[in-house]
Amino acid sequence: MRDVFVLACASFFVLATTAHAEFQKVETQADFVSAVNGKTLKRPLVELSVEPSGAISGKGAVWDVSGNWTWNDGFFCRSIVWGGDDLDYNCQEVMLNGRKIRFTSDKGTGQSADFTIR
Repeated sequence: MRDVFVLACASFFVLATTAHAEFQKVETQADFVSAVNGKTLKRPLVELSVEPSGAISGKGAVWDVSGNWTWNDGFFCRSIVWGGDDLDYNCQEVMLNGRKIRFTSDKGTGQSADFTIR
């Protein structure tokens, strides 16, 4: 029985490590634009468009989202206004996993938000 438990724990660790390893850091602006150009980024109650021109638009819950972005030293740096509230400038690490994109605030040290690319 102990062997089964050890095998189950080892399998879980491998699966968890593999799932985490599937996200790859986006290093360049060109790779980022290629991933999001002409697409919508979706998560529950949020739909965003991130344009190559540097514009951000969409909806968060029932409020409009607008803003601008630049690529700076390997990070997606944005200023966003959501429902009239300024969400402050922040540079974020971007990771891709197929049709999933993850933004992690504070250059990868803060909170993360995952979106589906459609």
